[in-house]
Amino acid sequence: MFNLSHLHPMLVHFPIALIVVGFIVDSLQYFIKKEPCFSKMGFYFLLIGTLAAVLTLLSGIFFTSDMSGEAEKVMESHELFAWTTVILLIILSALRTYATFKNVENKLLKQLIFIMYGLAAICVSITGYFGGSLVYNYMMPL
Repeated sequence: MFNLSHLHPMLVHFPIALIVVGFIVDSLQYFIKKEPCFSKMGFYFLLIGTLAAVLTLLSGIFFTSDMSGEAEKVMESHELFAWTTVILLIILSALRTYATFKNVENKLLKQLIFIMYGLAAICVSITGYFGGSLVYNYMMPL
């Protein structure tokens, strides 16, 4: 039978994959300048990844159990980076959407967006690391 506590583990892989792959695809535009589809692909990965990150954060808040001891400290780090990732992604998605639909050609804004995308990819990776640590070091029987 399906249990709601399984929802968070089922969703966690989507934001990690979408944001990291989206950043890599977006990075390709700097190496292959004549191909505009990489930037569009990176934009769509960002939007879908942001939605996935929000849903994953909410599933973690509402459907995971509390922990104590050393696992609680790791969980706090995991939650901190999860919130940081989601807030960064929401701001980044808003900036990127504005720049895309208003055809903003400001080089400084584009660089800021690219740096923020890289930071989001790093944050989601760190969040995944702490989440994996919780699963493999504290919840899985050896």
